[in-house]
Amino acid sequence: MTTFEPGIENSKYKLLGFENDKHLAVIMVIATGKVIKLKLSEVLNSEIMDDLNKMEVKNMYKKFYSHGGALTAYDINDRNENSWMIYIILNLLLFTFYIFTSIAATKPLYLESLGIIVTPGTFLYPLTFLIVDLLNEQFGLRLARRAILFAFASNAMIIILLYGSTFLPGLPGWRLDGPYNDVIFQVSSVLVASSVSFLVSENINSYLLCKIKELTNSKYLYLRLFLSTFFAVIIDSFLFCFIAFYGAMQTSDILSMIYVQIAIKVGFAFFNILPAYGARALFKRWITGAAA
Repeated sequence: MTTFEPGIENSKYKLLGFENDKHLAVIMVIATGKVIKLKLSEVLNSEIMDDLNKMEVKNMYKKFYSHGGALTAYDINDRNENSWMIYIILNLLLFTFYIFTSIAATKPLYLESLGIIVTPGTFLYPLTFLIVDLLNEQFGLRLARRAILFAFASNAMIIILLYGSTFLPGLPGWRLDGPYNDVIFQVSSVLVASSVSFLVSENINSYLLCKIKELTNSKYLYLRLFLSTFFAVIIDSFLFCFIAFYGAMQTSDILSMIYVQIAIKVGFAFFNILPAYGARALFKRWITGAAA
């Protein structure tokens, strides 16, 4: 007999929807993001039912006993528009923050009153970890990694286009032609550094988030958000600063910048927990509530 606790959070499986014409349930394996399609009767007699939340169980039985005729909040045609709109918005936010922080990183700031060196993007880059965490929570590891790959590919394309523009003939006598090329060369090197650090750190963040979620049976959201971000920002800061500024700055200054970045990003990791809870509640209300 299937048992569940009210409000329990999925730890292994998530119901994505139904294919009414084939009487199939579309299930996502949360740990890997893999999507599988099973007959309704097979799901009802499997361990998957033990992991579904209260509303998913209710809709599974409703769909099964109506022989596919009853509409539920998990019918794919009803859910896709809202669900994918959220996915697109999160992707756009990830791309925006990532590109801005990458380009803004070409200008190191020296805060004389604090005696520290930072880049403007240091204060916004932690938001990319929050967005990737939300993607993981709502859409699983596979689609989160796809979003990371999209952002990485977009960044690579920008690097190629900007670098290629420096070889185009400039307007004779245009005084900004030389400074433009200098800035683009510096931006390109920083974008390469940010691409490497972003790809490595965000994938580590995604993997750790899903692994901790699996180990804790989807409990303690705050714990997996903080721990996954904590390790990711350390790796990200070391990779980015050394690739972007090695040879252009003294090693001691680079290390100082790394330590400051880690401290700031870890601080933001604490503040990211509250909006993560709020966003999760809004997603559940918008997707399942609007479709009901």
